[in-house]
Amino acid sequence: MSKMKTEDEVTAAVAGARGPLAVRGGGTRSVGRPVVGEVLDVSGLSGVTLYEPGALTLVAQAGTPVAEIEKTLAAENQRLAFEPYDLTGMLGTPGASTIGGVIATNASGPRRIMAGAARDFALGVRFVDGAGQVIKNGGRVMKNVTGYDLVKLMCGSWGTLGVLTEVSLKVLPGVEAVTTLIINGLDPARAVDAMSRALASPFEVSGAAWTGGQVWLRLEGFESSVAYRAGELKTLLSSFGDIVETDADWRIVRDAAPLHGAEAVWRISVKPSDGPAVIGALPNGCDAMMDWGGGLIWAGLSGGDIAAAHTGVQAAVAGLGGHATMIKGPEAVRTAVPVFQPEAPGVAALSASLRQRFDPKGILNPGLMAA
Repeated sequence: MSKMKTEDEVTAAVAGARGPLAVRGGGTRSVGRPVVGEVLDVSGLSGVTLYEPGALTLVAQAGTPVAEIEKTLAAENQRLAFEPYDLTGMLGTPGASTIGGVIATNASGPRRIMAGAARDFALGVRFVDGAGQVIKNGGRVMKNVTGYDLVKLMCGSWGTLGVLTEVSLKVLPGVEAVTTLIINGLDPARAVDAMSRALASPFEVSGAAWTGGQVWLRLEGFESSVAYRAGELKTLLSSFGDIVETDADWRIVRDAAPLHGAEAVWRISVKPSDGPAVIGALPNGCDAMMDWGGGLIWAGLSGGDIAAAHTGVQAAVAGLGGHATMIKGPEAVRTAVPVFQPEAPGVAALSASLRQRFDPKGILNPGLMAA
């Protein structure tokens, strides 16, 4: 199927489909089971259609590269609040991450602990459902009441409920200064203790991660404020060891760069207090790093029985009420295992009902989230 360039073309393609469709934007978030079907390429729906810096709002077609949006915002000293992670380095994909893919997967980075997730900044969406109908929900302001909140529903739906064609976002002003405090030599339990104390403080930490035995704590804002908060935080955390202040590259944390060479990578969400227990239960040979104060774990493994390791990872998380997703892995494994954490029976029934309602023909990314 040729690249879609308009919403009308997407509508016609979905309405006329006689078999499965593999929805694709930049092709950088191909997680889950390989979808068998005709590719529906929406990367041609590209461009910022409305940007009002004074109102902190932006509207873009779903295929717009995130890099283009970030460049547009940077020209006005503004930014995406939720710091979406980029999987191109990890997955070795040549495409460009698109804003539709970010919203469809609710891709949120280190700043989520302070600002919120992608779904918290999505004001409105337009999408084509599985019957070929165009649905619009939400608007361009935060206090917008239009019935069911389909905007939140589409965030994290992975293209199984509809094909996004346009998104409206709230954006945030840029910052004057950024600094990072680094504490060396902490094990996972001690690291979570340090991050929890920092996050519970009044010093507005915008990033709290553990990688390579180091705790990273980020502070952002006006220069004088950042300097004051950094000094106070050093005093607060002095019992955890020597603290170094530096200019760190948070893309390393955001994109889980230390695990890019791993054969299999999992993204695990749990309560921050459970982070050390999950790391302790990972299969032998797993490397791990934590974000969100311990609530997000990236784990990587090379060699061995990856299918068995995957089962072990999801089993370790299941009893804690969290979830583990295989972000990267051999296609043979991804075809044979439930890549996403199996849902509880009630949640699975609700999910199936929603998919039936929005995609009655079952053609949008079929089997992507199936066991």
